Amino acid sequence: MINLLPSQEKEILRQEEKYKLVLILGILFLIFLICLILILFSIKISISGQLEAQKILLSQGEERFKGTQIQNLEEKIISSNQILSKLSSFYYSQISLTGVLEKISQSLPSGAYLTIFNFNSGVPSGSGQVSLSGFSPSREILFEFKTNLEKEENFQEIYFPPSNWVKPTDIDFLVNFKIKK
Repeated sequence: MINLLPSQEKEILRQEEKYKLVLILGILFLIFLICLILILFSIKISISGQLEAQKILLSQGEERFKGTQIQNLEEKIISSNQILSKLSSFYYSQISLTGVLEKISQSLPSGAYLTIFNFNSGVPSGSGQVSLSGFSPSREILFEFKTNLEKEENFQEIYFPPSNWVKPTDIDFLVNFKIKK
């Protein structure tokens, strides 16, 4: 085919062809971008729906887990509180023997000494029975020991048997008393 058009016309036709080609490519690129945007938007909607479903499942699982975990924790706390309460009442009901021995040694006058110390814990909490035996060089020192014991407010029902008062010197004595907390 022979092209008899002048060169200006040929140039205009080439430019129109280039323009149509650019227009077609632009439209195709625009259609591609629109399709890509629609695909990405549908993926976003799908993922956000799955994310919401997972959030709901997670919150339900957390509620169940928290409920059982809180219940287990409450049971442990209640159990620990009961144990601590029992320990507290046990230690509160105990009599400090070091305090008792200290008071007895402060009450014991010089020259007298103890040979036997016996402590029996009482059935009611906070009480006990003490039995002492020892030696006193004279009746006056033994009487002083008795009055010192009676001054102690935690020592009750102090009993010296009458056989302690028979000898005037070199007395092997016995004494019984109760301790109240």
